[in-house]
Amino acid sequence: MVEYLDFYNIYIYIIGLIEGVFQFYFLAKILKKKLWPPFYFPFGVCAVIVTHFLSVGTVMGFVVMVFLLMICGSLICHADFKSSLLYATLTTEIMLLCYGIVKSLIGLLYAWMPDFYYHTAGIADILISEAASLLLTGFCYYMVYRYFSDYTASEMQQMFLIFIPILSIYIMSQYTNMIAFDFQYLVLEEDESFNYLFSHWQLFAMHLLGLLSLFCILFSYKKLQQNFRLSTEISLLEQEEHSLNRYVEEVKTCYDETKSFRHDIRNHITVVKNLLQSGKLEEAVSYMEDMDDMAKKTSFPCSTNNPIVDILVGNKLGIAKSMGIDVDCSLLLPYPCSLRDIDICIILSNALDNAIQAVKRLDADMEKYIHMSGRIQGDFLMMEIENSFHGKGAFKIGTGLSNIKKVAEKYGGAMSIDTQENKFVLHVLLILSQHPEGIP
Repeated sequence: MVEYLDFYNIYIYIIGLIEGVFQFYFLAKILKKKLWPPFYFPFGVCAVIVTHFLSVGTVMGFVVMVFLLMICGSLICHADFKSSLLYATLTTEIMLLCYGIVKSLIGLLYAWMPDFYYHTAGIADILISEAASLLLTGFCYYMVYRYFSDYTASEMQQMFLIFIPILSIYIMSQYTNMIAFDFQYLVLEEDESFNYLFSHWQLFAMHLLGLLSLFCILFSYKKLQQNFRLSTEISLLEQEEHSLNRYVEEVKTCYDETKSFRHDIRNHITVVKNLLQSGKLEEAVSYMEDMDDMAKKTSFPCSTNNPIVDILVGNKLGIAKSMGIDVDCSLLLPYPCSLRDIDICIILSNALDNAIQAVKRLDADMEKYIHMSGRIQGDFLMMEIENSFHGKGAFKIGTGLSNIKKVAEKYGGAMSIDTQENKFVLHVLLILSQHPEGIP
């Protein structure tokens, strides 16, 4: 008996060490931090010390274990406080619920076992129980990591809202355990077996529902974030569509003015000719200056061979020039071609908006410029938008660049970004022979 107790004590410490290492490994994994393997063992030792004095099944033990995990997540993994606290709570609670499910099932099996089983099972039964619990916990950890860890920093801040439901599930499961074990019978007599089975069925159902509730909460939050992200992108695309429609109207207006000017050009030439023949040189020069002003109004500051893109680029570069930014455009587009006007405008409008915002944030003593170029080689259209950059090599790929990438992939092309010292270069490659109607 003494040897059995010694083995059991050693076993408790070994299992506690394995559980602690397992928990911290998962926490580091879901926080997307890679640690040197020996870093996991000190936490396992600390977990064993904590469980020696406090059971993790109690509220105090649960709080201490979560606090220990949170400290390790913040200091060792260098994660923010909210993410560390949330995932530390989730990690500990999943392990408790998985152990509760397995132990409840084993309790149910005990009622159907013959009497000699209780004298022969012993150590093997304990090892099988722990192995099953760890396997179930590992599977749940994998599911959380696989499907519920791809959140941005802003989404992680909002994810902290599910912290209270997670705590509520833990409190309810502990309350159920307390009530069930207060009425559980230690000696199974014939007339008490029903109460024993009913108690363990309740425990099994509560732990299983608690675990399923956790995943339902995580799944619901993921769906809400996806819908919110999609609605944000749709809203931005609607704004772009509105802007592009405005550019189309400006193109039509400019075209009408050009048509009217070309219609009257012969009359203007006749007037200038008569003024010169009459020796009225000053009047002729003044009239020609008026004609030059009219010509400027009907011309585009940037000629790309696409009238809609000319208006778009002219508008964007005009805004940049008014901010004191040096602009240059040597972009030539095929027109007409398989590229939809709205797609090429999505690329250029987002690229120029990002460039203007980046240059606007530069210090006054830094060079400010935006250069746009593009050329056609066979079936390929290569565009390059270059602008001055703060040079720190840090930038955020937001919705604008994501939309550019989607359009590039739509035409079988690609988008790439290159940062060199104080220069930011966006490359976009499109395949002109690709037709978007046949591409999902």
